[in-house]
Formats: sequence, C-alpha cells, structure tokens
Amino acid sequence: MPDPDPSPSGFAVFCGLDVGKSEHHACALDQRGKRLHDNTLPNNEAALRNVFTGLAEHGPVLVVVDQPASIGALAIAVARDLKIAVAYLPGLAMRRIADLHPGQAKTDARDAHVIAEAARTMPHTLRRVGTDDETLAELSVLAGYDDDLAGQSTRLTNRLRDALLHVHPALERLLGPRLERGGVLDLLAAAPTPAALRELGADGIAQVMQPRSPRLARTLPTQILAALDAQTLVVPGTAAFARVITGVATQLREVHAERDDLAADLEARLEAHPLGPVLTSMPGVGVRTAIKILTIVGDGSAFPTAGHLAAYAGLAPVTRRSGSSIKGETRSQRGNHALKSALFLSAFAALADPASRTYYDRKRAQGKRHNAALICLARRRTDVLFAMLRDRRHYTRPVVREPDPGLAAA
Repeated sequence: MPDPDPSPSGFAVFCGLDVGKSEHHACALDQRGKRLHDNTLPNNEAALRNVFTGLAEHGPVLVVVDQPASIGALAIAVARDLKIAVAYLPGLAMRRIADLHPGQAKTDARDAHVIAEAARTMPHTLRRVGTDDETLAELSVLAGYDDDLAGQSTRLTNRLRDALLHVHPALERLLGPRLERGGVLDLLAAAPTPAALRELGADGIAQVMQPRSPRLARTLPTQILAALDAQTLVVPGTAAFARVITGVATQLREVHAERDDLAADLEARLEAHPLGPVLTSMPGVGVRTAIKILTIVGDGSAFPTAGHLAAYAGLAPVTRRSGSSIKGETRSQRGNHALKSALFLSAFAALADPASRTYYDRKRAQGKRHNAALICLARRRTDVLFAMLRDRRHYTRPVVREPDPGLAAA
C-alpha cells in the first residue's frame, strides 16, 4: 500500500532524518513542536528499529528524509516494515525553509530539525516517497542504471567521433552518424585506421559488418573506400589513435549490448506493473518514458488534481504581477526537471498522432514558437495522463466528428 498523505492532523510524531552513509541524525517533534528525540542514529537496521519503535509509542509517526535513495534506502525500508509513513523533503525546499530559521550554521542536527519542523508545519512541501511495490522498486533501480549507460554511451560516442575526426575527417563524417550500428563498431574495433580499412578492401569490410549490419554491409564499404581516397596524408598520432579507437569502439559495443538486454528486461517488468500498459497506451509514451513517469509520479495519488501534477513537472505557467510594470505569465523554471523532460519529449513524439498534431498546429497558428507549442501540448497531455492513472484506464482516442453538411451549406 502507498504511504498515506503527509498531513499534520494525522500524525503525533514528526521525525526528520538528515541521512548519511554511516549514521543519520534524527530529530523527532510532537504536534506542539516539543523534541522527543534528537541524536545521531547509526545506519543499521537494529538502531533504526529501536528509535522508530520508541517514537511509535507516542502515536502515529511520519518519517521524513532528505534523500530517499542510496543512503536513505534502509531507513525507508525499516519504517515501512514497521508500518510507519514515509515522506521526502526535496533539497531545494529544505534550503529555502532553513533560511527561515535563526542561525547560519550548517550541521546535521540543525538540518534534521528543519526537516522535522517542515513536516510539522508545512506538509505541502513534502513529497511522497515512491511506493514499496517490488516491481516499481526494481524498475526504479534498473531505470537509473539505464540512465547511467545512456550517459556512458554518449560520452564514448563523442570520444570516438573526436578520435576519428583527428585521424580522418571524411571518415568521421561518414561513420560518425552511424556509430549506433553494431556492424560499424565491429569494423572500427577490427580496423581502426585508414590503412587497416584499405587493407581489408570492400569485401573484407563487408564481411566484418555482415553479421550485425547486413544492409549497411551492402552499401557502406564502397562509400568508406571513397572517403579514404579523399585523404592521402597520414596525420601524426594516427598509430596511437588506433588503440584509442579500438578500445572505445569495443567499450561502446558492450554498452549498446547491455542497454539492449536491459531494454528487454525493463519492458517485461513494465508490462508486469498494472499501470505500465495504461501509460504505454498513450501515443508518444514508449517504454523508457513510461518508466520515467511511473517511477516519479507513481499512481498519481500524491497529486490532488492534474494542475498539481503539471505544477510539479514545471509545465504550469507562472503568473508575474508587480504594480503596473509587470503583468503576464511566464514559463516555470522550477519543477521536477526529469519529469518535465520526459513529458516534453513524449509530446514531441506524439506529433504523429492526429489529435496531438491538431492541437500543436493550433498553438503554432496562434503565434507560439515550436518549443512553446510543445510545452502547451505537454501540459494538455498531463491532464489526460492524470485521468488515466487515476482511473487506471487505457488511452482513448478522441472522436473526430465530421462537420454537419447542412450547417456547411448554410
């Protein structure tokens, strides 16, 4: 079951945890703000159970952490095992709230007290920690690993293109955009220099590429040899770059293989979650986008309305008014940037859908630029996503009504 909404009326104890690797600092307040506990807390199960159990004797407890993953994971797991509600105070909100408290010291004890006081007096600043559903927990871990692999793939691709550009610019222009293809990486790992590629010849290049890129193997070898003929000079350092190209191409090949295997695993786990098929039924929402939304938003019950969800994602416009000089609305610079990015890219991918394209074109006709129109589309789609999560219903395409011939004639 998901954690109950963090509300001061439902809890007798508010325990703020400033989490750390080896030990946390726990500060617990009652409803009047009296300290019930204020001490260091070792990051081990026995110590956590002892403190949480003691606090539970005073009534319902709300545990609030400043880091829900990694170093805070055990504390959350212990609290849940004891049927204690858990919430999360984002770091930026915590720092702003800390400025309201006297003193400028930065200590674990002060931070823990700030967290507890925020839970007691400003519950609207809290965020629900993701559900303890096993499938969703696994998705969250694997999705984070996938993000790491994606970053590693980008870094290795840039490094490989840089090395090719140094050795042979014409070859980089030809192969650089194709480095996601397995056959191209196999070729660069086997023949990293222009001289090695010439030695292979068209037939040898095709033979190396054939197992993983059969279509490219029919057309690319002649293009490679033509690109090689555009440069006869051997750039100094080419022999050293050969090792770099071979090593980076091999690493990039392994990263791609791991991401492909991981994608199949992620898709299977997403299908096993009740809300997975619901999200992917919407145009523009693929497996990775659905996982990003699901791991951040959960079942959506933490948000009272679609407007709250849009504001959390940073998609809701912000009103700016100051006297008579500043009036209007502007794009929000706040919100959960990972969620905003996922919803924005999803809106872009949905432009192939007639309903989304019609709305986008209407915003463009009103004078909005491409990105602004996409933000509007993402905001509109957030309403639909919220309803889908709330009702656990698949996406239904809008009915396009034909114009009435009689009205048209009139």
